Amino acid sequence: MKILTSAELPQDNQLKLKDTFPEDNFIFCNSMEGAEEHLSDTEILITYGTDLTEALIQKASKLKWVMVIAAGVDQLPFQALKKKDILVTTAKGIHKAPMSEYVFFVLMLVYRKGKVLIENEKKKVWTRDIQMEEITGKTMLIAGTGILGKEIAKIAKAFQMKTIGVSRSGRQVDYFDKNINFKEMDGYLNEADFVISILPSTPETKEFFQYKHFESMSEHAVFVNIGRGDVVNGEDVLKAIHEREISHAVLDVFEEEPLPEDHPFWEEEDITVTTHLSGVSPHYFDRALDIFAENFNKYKNNEEDLVNIVNVEQGY
Repeated sequence: MKILTSAELPQDNQLKLKDTFPEDNFIFCNSMEGAEEHLSDTEILITYGTDLTEALIQKASKLKWVMVIAAGVDQLPFQALKKKDILVTTAKGIHKAPMSEYVFFVLMLVYRKGKVLIENEKKKVWTRDIQMEEITGKTMLIAGTGILGKEIAKIAKAFQMKTIGVSRSGRQVDYFDKNINFKEMDGYLNEADFVISILPSTPETKEFFQYKHFESMSEHAVFVNIGRGDVVNGEDVLKAIHEREISHAVLDVFEEEPLPEDHPFWEEEDITVTTHLSGVSPHYFDRALDIFAENFNKYKNNEEDLVNIVNVEQGY
């Protein structure tokens, strides 16, 4: 069986795959440019998902499975994949440790005045006249109650928080005190001290958070977006900060990336910008390829219960 990678994998991960599946033919490429010549007779493609086009899918006449070693799949050509009935799976869940850590890091950065403390250290300023807050006992609303949302809610319980989960279905999920659907969210925003968006990019979630939602939030609320940049309009975030509808926004993802140097987000004191790195971890490839290996064993045995199968109709 021929397995092609267009994602650059560390040498030790390449060797592990070869050792684990010695009877299969792995071709490791560092980009789609190098992988394209091998596509025509490839059965399985391992990719980040951003390099796959409709034209390439047409060229891959034997392709049966695309393994995306990322959680997001919003840039995949779903119509072409659907037409050829190609299986798509992801590495969903590999980010739950680093991204949940990131959420609590930035919340404490804001509440414990981390920026001020670092600046005072640089300037050798000794002062205890700093207004600090506690995140313990607060209310957190999390838009997205999948693997990552559940992990964030679980950790929030260690801080004695009330947790409200928002999802398309509103189904009950562990570690959430209340689960609601998208349409019900407006009625709960004013309860939240922290609003965390981990929503994927889909037609349904594009500009999901609008200015009216920030108006509904408490003026002391902190908004954190680590999902996708297009779930909120940047102008609405700026207006909400300028109008004091919320106290702070922490943004790790943006409508345009890299964020332009002249973008006003960089200069706003009450907006914290990080560079799409909330999921960065030294364990990224190990976790992603462990998921692939689990699924590959099932695939070879013609089992149907692979993990993280993407619904190509819905786009996630």
